Amino acid sequence: MKTKKTAPKVNAGSMADIAFLLLIFFLVTTTMANEKGIQRKLPSICNTLDCKGEIYERNILRISLNGNQEIMVQNEIVTIENLKGIVKTFVDNNGDDSCTYCNGIKDASSSDNPSKAVVSLTSHPQSSYELFVDVQDELTKAYLELRKAYAIKVLGKSLDNLNENDMILLKKAYPFVISEVQTK
Repeated sequence: MKTKKTAPKVNAGSMADIAFLLLIFFLVTTTMANEKGIQRKLPSICNTLDCKGEIYERNILRISLNGNQEIMVQNEIVTIENLKGIVKTFVDNNGDDSCTYCNGIKDASSSDNPSKAVVSLTSHPQSSYELFVDVQDELTKAYLELRKAYAIKVLGKSLDNLNENDMILLKKAYPFVISEVQTK
């Protein structure tokens, strides 16, 4: 009598179940990191023939980030802690005395009106992304503080209690105009 030698078979029927359960376990317990970024609304497309409005130099606040991780405002090195105050002073200047709600010092070298103020942010390719985001945060804080003061002084409400029409007035009074450029 001949005996056949066969290799013993392993019952692998439950292996697929175990793999599926492990897959479900890792999907449930894994957290996905949310991407962080800078939320900005892009300007609308110009449909008229005159898309290049003239901006006077005094209405432009030039902020540069150099390769040494320094912040320069109008070619002077400043700290990140001073940036918010500089931006608020520039935007709220009321140089042409046309702004009834501004608290500015009416400096002849700063912006005419908040609606004419432009912040130009230039970054060097070797400046860090962290510094860029920190500067953007300070710009946002400056405009937020100006808008809060406007809401209380002119509209008589806090930012949390504004309706849609109030928000339109608020953004018209202090438009957040930033020009971003990366140098070569």
